[in-house]
Amino acid sequence: MYFNHFHRSDNIPRDTSSCESPDPTNNLTDRLNTLLNSSGAGYTLSLCPSQQYVITAPLLFAAPNQEISTNGYPTDSTRATLVVDGPVANGTGHTTAVDGTCSNCDGVKLRNVQINGTRLGAPPTSGGANIEMGGSNANQVIEFVHSFDPRSWSCLHVAQGNLSCTNVTVQNNDIGPSGSDLYQQWSDGISFACRNGLVRNNMINNPTDGGIVLFGSPGTRVENNTIWVETHTLLGGINMVDVAPYSGDYQGVVVTNNIIAGGFASQLPQGSETKGTNDYNAVIKIGIAIGPRTWFGNAYGNNVSNGGTVQNNQFTGAFSYGIAMSSATNFSVENNVLTGNTSFIGVRGPNCSSNNPPSPAAFVIDMNTTSKSATQFDFSADSSGNSLTCVVPPTGGAYWPFGGTPNSTGPPVSPPEAGPTTSSSGSSTGSNGSIAGIVIGTIVAVLLLGAATWYVRKWAIKRSIPARYPRPPTDYYNYVRQRS
Repeated sequence: MYFNHFHRSDNIPRDTSSCESPDPTNNLTDRLNTLLNSSGAGYTLSLCPSQQYVITAPLLFAAPNQEISTNGYPTDSTRATLVVDGPVANGTGHTTAVDGTCSNCDGVKLRNVQINGTRLGAPPTSGGANIEMGGSNANQVIEFVHSFDPRSWSCLHVAQGNLSCTNVTVQNNDIGPSGSDLYQQWSDGISFACRNGLVRNNMINNPTDGGIVLFGSPGTRVENNTIWVETHTLLGGINMVDVAPYSGDYQGVVVTNNIIAGGFASQLPQGSETKGTNDYNAVIKIGIAIGPRTWFGNAYGNNVSNGGTVQNNQFTGAFSYGIAMSSATNFSVENNVLTGNTSFIGVRGPNCSSNNPPSPAAFVIDMNTTSKSATQFDFSADSSGNSLTCVVPPTGGAYWPFGGTPNSTGPPVSPPEAGPTTSSSGSSTGSNGSIAGIVIGTIVAVLLLGAATWYVRKWAIKRSIPARYPRPPTDYYNYVRQRS
């Protein structure tokens, strides 16, 4: 039990006339689930602002078009917090706060709440994500939710059901931190396995496995998300590598206008310095991973990822690889660029096979296993595109670029979200990671413009609030643990 690690905001006045109070606490989970189970379609479970709801089992949506939200729809820290606090023993136990995968859960909505998974540095617990949505349903919405510190493998999982899940929207959420970068203690930000979905305008901070993982999800659009690391190494920013459950089908998937930021130096530059150290050795190993071999090596034989579009995405900070592509067909990968200061760093790790991985670079492709695809001109061809997450960041040393927001908990300073019209220069793929020809004055201008863009974006999100607003297979956990 983790209750002692939290406190209720007893000094904040509560308006309980239009929201469900967390008191009494001894029957809280049963009381909230009874409301959901007995109130029928269209019911809104309204939680009280600035209050913590310490639950010992998942809250279960029970009918179409139900909603769980905070009264008044705040978007800041006054959102009600669901605290995962059920028992854990022998690596299994309570991991999920909200479950919307019932057989009759079309149109359910999770809005304007916070989910604290309370891992608190412990090893991962086998079970579902902080939030489990999807299943054999349609038209669900998850928005303005802050989900962090999951006990298990993801902050948010949208499951495929019997492959009939469709039209789920995940937008304007604050996701992470999530998991540990210790071996096999990773956790995703958003794990998405639904057809024809929309994943947009999410801020994903310090995930450790995948920032956004697409399990096929044919027809899904992933746009205008920001993924960044500060204190942890991330295996993959956006992953299009999984064979299950759609046999590698990424047809109609579009990944566009996302910002992915690796680690930056932890200090400001002195004199003529161009690189610095990072207190956590934080990098993103692969910014966007395409094809099962990039992640799993030859574990899936000749299976490929088929049919996606990856365009107009931006990369800044420290990576091992910006985009890595292997065992893919019928992809379009174009107009993805480096912005600000970048480094491409990494050394062969203990889990690498006998074949050496490619040297760190912006864009790498294994031409032996990739076919029928349109790619931008600045990819580096390599024949060893297997299991690229086996590389590890260098220990210490001045390898990290200056930029971002050193020693800050905010997102990286980045350029505007509008997609560029030209592909990035091939000169950017060297191991020193600097973009040739960018002078100091231009860098400063880009960073200032990026800062303004981010604040305008957050303001716009707040302005956009309307006036009203089958659980994953048990082998999913073991499946994602195979990642290395």
